[in-house]
Amino acid sequence: MIKSYQKKYVIICVLTFVVGFVLFIATTNQSPSNNNLLAGKNAVVYRSVTCGCCANFIKYLRKAGVQVEEKLTENMATIKQQFGVPDNLKSCHTTRIENYTVEGHIPSEVIQKLLTEKPDIDGIALPGMPSGSPGMPGGKIGTFDISSFNADGTSLPYLSF
Repeated sequence: MIKSYQKKYVIICVLTFVVGFVLFIATTNQSPSNNNLLAGKNAVVYRSVTCGCCANFIKYLRKAGVQVEEKLTENMATIKQQFGVPDNLKSCHTTRIENYTVEGHIPSEVIQKLLTEKPDIDGIALPGMPSGSPGMPGGKIGTFDISSFNADGTSLPYLSF
């Protein structure tokens, strides 16, 4: 016959095991956006006051561990011009991270690649607001064609993701 203190011991052991197992699963199944080299990086995101998807993108970056300073502006055209974003590559928000401009809803893995490889460019862009991109609703349709650009207006394909 099991005594009362033995039952308590068994219950404590089972609960400890369950909590440990849940914590193990939670830390090993992290999304790629949480398990990357962006953690601790500083970024400034310029966005319009009225843009909800931009706020979602900021949440996405923060979830990836990026320290985000949010700058609200009424004149995004001036920001894009300041950082040399070509007209054909514009999106709704503009991010500065390290010495690069990141235009639009670019996945954290691509930003990580940019910061790791440090190419001789001024920035990367995902034009428009593609469905399923970070901060945008819906499922991803096809590939994201990301371009690189320089302040002189030149742009080249950077990566299809």
